[in-house]
Amino acid sequence: MTGPIEALAGGALIGAAAAGMLLVNGRIAGISGILARAVRPGAAPWQWAFVAGLLAAGLAARLSGIEPAPAFVLQPVPMLIAAGLIVGIGTRIGSGCTSGHGVCGLANLSPRSLVATLVFMAVAAAAVFVTRHL
Repeated sequence: MTGPIEALAGGALIGAAAAGMLLVNGRIAGISGILARAVRPGAAPWQWAFVAGLLAAGLAARLSGIEPAPAFVLQPVPMLIAAGLIVGIGTRIGSGCTSGHGVCGLANLSPRSLVATLVFMAVAAAAVFVTRHL
């Protein structure tokens, strides 16, 4: 399931979750920041609940018959681990990830989030070009 309807539904759910978190909790839904704070001593229970919800959503999708995109399944595990580490380092350097900057930051008209999102998109386009054409 990787069509435009699924992408639209996923984007709407991310936006709804970010808006809900801001309305209910008064916090920005930056997933990398929430995950980083959740693994530190003294983490708030809502941070663990947020991370558990992310994992539960993936498990629920899998149990309901939704398969991951083939691009994720066919990659060697060391490459996936390296990619995850690179993304993690990038989000720490950029003080946030696509959810924090791209969804919440752009909605708040943050210039820093605009620059970060443009950098994310440029790097993603370059990565796709390199992996498909070189």
